[in-house]
Amino acid sequence: MFGKTDKSKREITTLLGADTRITGDVEFTGGLHVDGTVVGNIVALEDGTDEAVVSVSEDGVVKGNVHAPEVVLQGTVEGDVTATRRVELGATARVVGNVIYSLIEMAIGAEVNGKLVHEKLAAAGAATPAEPQAEPSTGEAAEAGTLADDADKVTS
Repeated sequence: MFGKTDKSKREITTLLGADTRITGDVEFTGGLHVDGTVVGNIVALEDGTDEAVVSVSEDGVVKGNVHAPEVVLQGTVEGDVTATRRVELGATARVVGNVIYSLIEMAIGAEVNGKLVHEKLAAAGAATPAEPQAEPSTGEAAEAGTLADDADKVTS
């Protein structure tokens, strides 16, 4: 969409067809395209080029985490998506989990049921949930109620 990446240079070296179901982790280099279902994690192995790409088509489903330099998603991922370089969420993309990214491109209609976390923030620990605010103790709540009651008596 907006990026300057030349999509014609992406070479898909592994294809999981629509009628394919893999149970277990998938490790790959180069390009991986998923039209079927993967029940397990998808992890790009470091080959020194940082050119690995995972693409999941509209009909593709991954029930596990996805970790690669570049992720192009049109289908469904039920797990966390980590793209160390770039993630592209198409209009039919659905993620039930967190998206950890360095650069993100998101089309209208894409759905993320989790957090969007910038990679630099995640490394710094900002991806952890905020501490809940402490509830006022019974004495504080009672005191606040008393002050409010007194204010009503003054204005009446």
